[in-house]
Amino acid sequence: MNTDKVLCPICAKEFASSIIESHASKCLFLNEPTKDENIMFKDSSPRSIRSKLKPTSAKKTNQIFVKRKSSLDQFSSQRGDSFRDEEDAKDAPQKSTENECKKLRGNGRDVPLAEQMRPTSLLNFVGQKHILGPRTILSELLQKGEIPNMILWGPPGCGKTSLANVIAHMCKNDASRKLRYVKLSAAMAGVQEVKEVISIASNHAKYAQHTIVFMDEIHRFNKMQQDVFLPHVESGIITLIGATTENPSFSLNSALLSRCRVIVLHKLSVANLLSILKRAVISLEGIIHASPNKSESTLQDIGEENTLEKNKVIEMEPSCNTKFIIDEPTIEWLTETCDGDARIALGGLEMAVRCKAPNEKEFLDVGPAIITLDDIKESLKKTHMLYDKKGDQHYDTISALHKSVRASDENASLYWLTRMIAGGEDPVYIARRLVRMASEDIGLADPKALGIAVHTMHGCKMIGMPECDVLLAQCTTYLARAPKSRLMEDALRAAQKVIAEHKGPQPGVPLYLRNAPTRLMKDLGYGKGYNMMNKDESGLSYLPEGLEDLNFFEDDDDDN
Repeated sequence: MNTDKVLCPICAKEFASSIIESHASKCLFLNEPTKDENIMFKDSSPRSIRSKLKPTSAKKTNQIFVKRKSSLDQFSSQRGDSFRDEEDAKDAPQKSTENECKKLRGNGRDVPLAEQMRPTSLLNFVGQKHILGPRTILSELLQKGEIPNMILWGPPGCGKTSLANVIAHMCKNDASRKLRYVKLSAAMAGVQEVKEVISIASNHAKYAQHTIVFMDEIHRFNKMQQDVFLPHVESGIITLIGATTENPSFSLNSALLSRCRVIVLHKLSVANLLSILKRAVISLEGIIHASPNKSESTLQDIGEENTLEKNKVIEMEPSCNTKFIIDEPTIEWLTETCDGDARIALGGLEMAVRCKAPNEKEFLDVGPAIITLDDIKESLKKTHMLYDKKGDQHYDTISALHKSVRASDENASLYWLTRMIAGGEDPVYIARRLVRMASEDIGLADPKALGIAVHTMHGCKMIGMPECDVLLAQCTTYLARAPKSRLMEDALRAAQKVIAEHKGPQPGVPLYLRNAPTRLMKDLGYGKGYNMMNKDESGLSYLPEGLEDLNFFEDDDDDN
């Protein structure tokens, strides 16, 4: 008979290995908790018991109970997992609350500040007054609980996802309307996930519950993938809210676009960002030290709609819970350098606070931290520039450069060139466009301009960035200062128009202008009568029959 002793994981007492299984079943039954009790181990979790066992005993226990794992799991799920004495019952609620608070605080530290600061109602949504201000269509619809199909289009950090978050809370809090909100991201979800969401939405629709689907980064779906939304948006099974940083005209399916209202969001203003950062400082248990000569103007910048926010700024005084102090010029610098992107502004503030804010021991010793402008600059080195090399910014900026050169504004030309270089644009692409400008807008007015532009392009290919930036600057300035003529551009367009609008087959080449490399062609009259004289002396017409009087350079003749 086996006399080895094994520790029972239920009551923590030793029993012979031959009877441990029957004892465990009985032990579970006898120690069944009541339904109203919170189930909690005193110190009998598997981990704590294994720590008390010798290695050999622990191994034997595992071997014995692995056979009955499924049955014991099922039994324990019905009867309860453990027991506790009266003393543990008194302490359990307090311990549970403390652990839950610690867990929540831990999760809060992991959530980025930008996510924590997302608004939950239209009242605390900052900016975009052109679409959410008083008496605007969208704000009135949302206040009535009506959510239309829409595409939110705007630059990063302007509030697209925050507006969707407001709608999510509307759906959550308005139970009478039976609205469901589902958030997806095209960066992570595929067509199959969307189909599953729509299938569930169809089932909920049978019970008069409507589904709002928010698809972030919707432009990441190609136009064929976007078709998955089309029939269900059209039938009303779902309401679609898409968010994109790219022009919907190019990135979205035209059929889907026609069924959604495009809502254009703009960059946040400095005043908007200032209001957001002040709220963030308060949420991080900090205060802003306002400069006396700027406090009044700063409060005006916050806006009339944020009266509560003004009061908070005025009442900012150090308290026992103040973890850091930051001066107002530092906050203002942060708002001015983040290019209207609230996410970047909040990220810079969060980084500085995490680096400088003291822990509990340091706080007791030295008090709140002082965050300076240098700390913010270190946490947010301005390496970002709102410039998408494949999106609207790419085409808008090169268009601004071209039109500045055409207008002979050398300062504007150099500015837009520098913006493109700072945004990481390919220098060879810029040089190719300069070649085009040299011919299109200068042409024969200064034939050297084309050669300079071509040499600049070759130089950019040979030496690359950052050395080729001065080549681009020199060429851009030369083209901006050069005399302008669109003669070649206009003449070319006139010739293209004649060919495009010709009715019937294009006229053939006159026989005397044709090449005659063979005897047969010569016998057919190819090249017969051709001479090498000037057109005025040769007596020949070099245009097709019927088009002899064409003149694509009428403007040039008038100037002469």
